[in-house]
Amino acid sequence: MKIRVELPANLCRLAHVAPLVELEAGEQPTQRSMMEALEAKLPALQGTVRDHTTQLRRPYLRFFACNEDISHQDIDQHLPEAVASGNEPLLIVGAVSGG
Repeated sequence: MKIRVELPANLCRLAHVAPLVELEAGEQPTQRSMMEALEAKLPALQGTVRDHTTQLRRPYLRFFACNEDISHQDIDQHLPEAVASGNEPLLIVGAVSGG
């Protein structure tokens, strides 16, 4: 099943791609399968979206699906149907902290 992922500008520049990327992430896509598909399609992003060792999302990146922050959900939980069907993109957004 193809899903659409919208990348932040810094990752687009690093991978030399447009902001919207289509990925083949399996029949029932999850955050894990999306990250695997993203790194397979765009090797320049290996280690930027998820940690090499833990394979978990980097702390200062957030995943949004259907206007909801799904960053802290189980990475093996299925993505919402609207994202899995390709009707809505999954957004990867850089987080900001500080005061």
